[in-house]
Amino acid sequence: MKEGLIFMGTSCFSLPSLAKLAKEEDVLAVVTQPDRPKGRGRRPSPPPVKEWALKEGLRVLQPERLDETFLKELEAMGPEMIVVAAFGQKLPKEVLELPPLGCMNLHPSLLPRWRGAAPINWAIISGDERAGVTTILMDEGMDTGPILLQREVPIGEDETAEELCRRLSELGANLLLETIRRWRGGEIRPTPQGEEGATYAPMLKKGDGLLRWERTARELRNQIRGMLPWPGSYTFWRGKRLILHRARLGEGKGRAGEVISTREGIEVSCGEGSLIVEELQMEGKRKMRWDEFLRGHSLRVGEVLGD
Repeated sequence: MKEGLIFMGTSCFSLPSLAKLAKEEDVLAVVTQPDRPKGRGRRPSPPPVKEWALKEGLRVLQPERLDETFLKELEAMGPEMIVVAAFGQKLPKEVLELPPLGCMNLHPSLLPRWRGAAPINWAIISGDERAGVTTILMDEGMDTGPILLQREVPIGEDETAEELCRRLSELGANLLLETIRRWRGGEIRPTPQGEEGATYAPMLKKGDGLLRWERTARELRNQIRGMLPWPGSYTFWRGKRLILHRARLGEGKGRAGEVISTREGIEVSCGEGSLIVEELQMEGKRKMRWDEFLRGHSLRVGEVLGD
């Protein structure tokens, strides 16, 4: 059996895994999503994985569809296995069945909890105390394949989704290398996932970031942490979108959404408790500290935020 693997990934979460694999394994090709329009100019922008792979001289494939033409390219390379980390597209049965050692996926959650596209975000939004990474053998379901290895870490009290993603990407890269080595050596027995405790983490939409001030302060703080860097959590002030980046819990009381203090932060009353906003920005402007914001904007105690 020919050794050599194909790596499939797209986002920044994939990069540490690809970097480690490129040092330790024979990476026959890197498969990533096509360039997509980004920014105000809507110019095509390459995925982070493509940029890194090209700099390292690796072969890069960007199929619009995982169709018969793409399958023939894979067959011609004869990979021992296919390794997937945040690729962003479901693999068809024909691809799953191609490599002798199967298709292996690195997923940033403690499966079966948080299957789906945005597990890191939903773990924080839901107030989970622990997160982790899991390697699985892929099947035709959405992150439902049998578990190979798993690692667990605590979620920091103030940790954002962006920060946790960086931490899990490094942890996952090490786990992926260990899994490949031990799977190739016949040291791992796959464990089927049970449905008990299974949850789904759907892709985030911009509207998910809207803050509902009638919710508890802790729920809203978790939302702010979990929505970074995208889509961001926001409210409205005088008809304009106001994005909140950092906030801590307070104990003030007032109407939901009411600004009740500006002494040590912009304190906003919630359905239970209050949020003391520390970093924020008007849409289209730069992020700033709360005291800098107040020097440039006439936000006053007694005003009510919301739509």
